[in-house]
Amino acid sequence: MVGNIEAVTDEHFEAEVLKSDKPVLVDFWAEWCGPCRQVSPVLEEINAQHGDKLSFRKMNVDENPVTLSNAQVTGIPTLNVYQNGEVVKSIVGAKPKAFLLNELAEFIA
Repeated sequence: MVGNIEAVTDEHFEAEVLKSDKPVLVDFWAEWCGPCRQVSPVLEEINAQHGDKLSFRKMNVDENPVTLSNAQVTGIPTLNVYQNGEVVKSIVGAKPKAFLLNELAEFIA
């Protein structure tokens, strides 16, 4: 189900996300989450078009409780954009592609 977007775990979150030299969108998801499955192909498309400017990672919330707690994610899907180790954008819920592109415009322009 993960497709072309690499998974990230508690173990590698700091190195791959917080210390990344470009913005990283982390998709907090779960296998049992219907809206997560809806947003996944949309993120795949955006990644294919803009992955050079914005990194994409998926994090399974059931398998990574430490990051989930630290990120204060309360609902899924949650899409957090991290830049310089900080959350600079948070989008909660399954949103249409046009909405996501608009929300991510500052990172992918």
